Amino acid sequence: MSITKTDSSNIDFQNLVKYLDADLAIRDGEDHAFYHQFNKIDMIKNCIVMYIDNHPAACGAFKKIDDNTAEIKRMYTHPDFRKRGLAGMIVKELENWAKEIGYKKCVLETGIKQPEAIALYEKSDYQRIPNYGQYIGIDNSVCYEKCL
Repeated sequence: MSITKTDSSNIDFQNLVKYLDADLAIRDGEDHAFYHQFNKIDMIKNCIVMYIDNHPAACGAFKKIDDNTAEIKRMYTHPDFRKRGLAGMIVKELENWAKEIGYKKCVLETGIKQPEAIALYEKSDYQRIPNYGQYIGIDNSVCYEKCL
């Protein structure tokens, strides 16, 4: 296993995100267009790709919300590599990287139709918070934060 810190120009990151978007289109149904507008990957400076035997297995990213806050984005594990704890490792790597840069906390949004993601974030000590930003008033969204 290896982890590469990169940006959103990384082709393996882009390909994993295509799988993520296809999965979310099914889960979100008619709400997908709303969410998709906030999930563009051009210009994300902090991305991670995890490789298993040189195959891109999982990814995640964060972007700046403000000087103290990073937002975790684009978390995905390819189906061939699930149930190995990779997502938890990606979250930890993203948190460590954000902390190194100087962020004090991470926030994130996930959907109520993504119980695996909710379980991951709660297991990773994220606390549920009121929906923030563009997710205020969106019933399908669940938001979390964690102090680093």
